[in-house]
Amino acid sequence: MTDHTVSAASQAGARVSPLSRAREIIFSSPLVTLAAIILAVIVLSAIFAPLIVPHDPVRLSPGVRLKPPSSEYWLGTDAFGRDLFSRIVYGGRISLVVGVMAAVAAVGLGLILGLLAGYIRWLDAVLMRMVDGLMAIPSILLAIAIVALWGASIWTVLTAITIPEVPRVVRLVRSLVLSAREEPYVEAAIAAGSSTWLIMRRHLMPNTIAPLIIQGTYICASAILVEAILSFLGAGISPETPSWGNIMAEGRIYFQINPGIVLWPGLVVSVAILSINLLGDAVRDALDPRMAKRGIER
Repeated sequence: MTDHTVSAASQAGARVSPLSRAREIIFSSPLVTLAAIILAVIVLSAIFAPLIVPHDPVRLSPGVRLKPPSSEYWLGTDAFGRDLFSRIVYGGRISLVVGVMAAVAAVGLGLILGLLAGYIRWLDAVLMRMVDGLMAIPSILLAIAIVALWGASIWTVLTAITIPEVPRVVRLVRSLVLSAREEPYVEAAIAAGSSTWLIMRRHLMPNTIAPLIIQGTYICASAILVEAILSFLGAGISPETPSWGNIMAEGRIYFQINPGIVLWPGLVVSVAILSINLLGDAVRDALDPRMAKRGIER
């Protein structure tokens, strides 16, 4: 296939609407489609939790402690007599919100710092040494230290998860800006007298959008996992708040009596993270020009 054909196909793909592109990504393979359906079910269940759950997730019922699954309690009850299914559905609200907000915050802050480090040379050394210092600290230890210092709350956990992810985004954006700032169109904008902020916003930032979307999916999946780890270790959100990590943390003592207290929320966490990662891989394949060109040649 000639370069002209590849170029024409690429231009045709560029005119595809976002909705059509999303549909193409979702239906790119049966596995990705299944991941999208599962993730949609989890998200919609969390949004419409009050309409779905049969019981109050925080109501204590000592008379029905550690009950096995039944028609009344679909997944059984925990050590305090609370409906496990209701707590898992409501727990998705906290876990998903933490994942999405951590991804948005890390990508937004990392984008700003990465643009500054990649384009303004005198800031590069200062910012990157700070980034290297943060990356030298194990992320889970840094998160535990932040929670221990400021106390357990959703905002503290969100901060503890976001800070270790920012350096990775900064390094990604910086590498993209370092290669893009040598392009002729950037040099032409500089010669034309465009301001620094205009060059970064109009000419450099668009080159980072596709990689950041992909990076954001991985950060979201990682944030859900880290929140579960922190809660499981007792350094996360307050125990009375239902989250997937809290449910597993409370149930680990009674695992031999009722394994479902740990297995069911653990399964939901695993499926949610796997689905997000599969969609992230599909987005990467769709937005990577080399992948697109390889598909056209086939």
